[in-house]
Amino acid sequence: MTVDMRNGAAQPTQAVAIAIDRVSQRFPGRSGTNPMLALDDVSLEIRRGEFVCLIGPSGCGKSTLLNIVGGLIAPSAGSVRIGRNTVNGARPREIAFVFQESTLFPWYTVLENFRIALKFQGVEGGGWRDRAMAALRAVGMENFAEHYPSQLSVGMKQRINLARGLCVETDIILMDEPFAALDEQTRMVLGEDLSVLLARTGRTIVFVTHSLAEAVFLAGRIVVMTARPGRVKAIIDVPAPHPRSPDFMLAPQFSTIRNDLFALLRDEIRQTVAAMREARDGARP
Repeated sequence: MTVDMRNGAAQPTQAVAIAIDRVSQRFPGRSGTNPMLALDDVSLEIRRGEFVCLIGPSGCGKSTLLNIVGGLIAPSAGSVRIGRNTVNGARPREIAFVFQESTLFPWYTVLENFRIALKFQGVEGGGWRDRAMAALRAVGMENFAEHYPSQLSVGMKQRINLARGLCVETDIILMDEPFAALDEQTRMVLGEDLSVLLARTGRTIVFVTHSLAEAVFLAGRIVVMTARPGRVKAIIDVPAPHPRSPDFMLAPQFSTIRNDLFALLRDEIRQTVAAMREARDGARP
């Protein structure tokens, strides 16, 4: 395990899938107050086929950075490149999103939801169904293709959301706390599934989480962010191949990396809690 305290540069021998160059993000303040600086001068390179986790205290800009990479919002400063192309808007043919909340249309069946996602990508004709069923089989949900979302548990919906992210066959998948609403056991089972799928498909995945164990179990590299404004504080390598089994969580290496993560985050979390208390006390009459 190594900790890089300097920058987020990828190794020069690896092809770069995502290049984040000095990105900052400001949001307007409320009622004439000063703008809020959410991200400050963030640079990071992510290699093709790499699984990178973003972790940091609440409000540090993890989801904001993910949305900038995906082209959902434009940065106040800096730029993002996917390959050689600068991101200046949504890129559904190159980037898939998997969110914390289910984004399935409730009035369509699972299979119909897949058809809409693929049609949005320009995939029509008879091939869409085969792709959808193959993705559902990959997460063990092929028997629920004709079910409606209301007939599925939260964990089942997230399996399907993961399958849909795979089905569109983008090179990059951005995942914003996709397992946060699940119990710990289900999270770990889905983490195992995701590790297997990563080994099979070689997709580039950027994954936002608050869970130290989830980050260590899934990531090839973990990007630790500071309290707001979010900056890259450190990058931790997790030198274990995918797929990873639950036995990895019992290894001394797993505990060492998790403890290192907590040590890096402890002061940032204290700073965030102190800022929240100050804001709360300042709002009192």
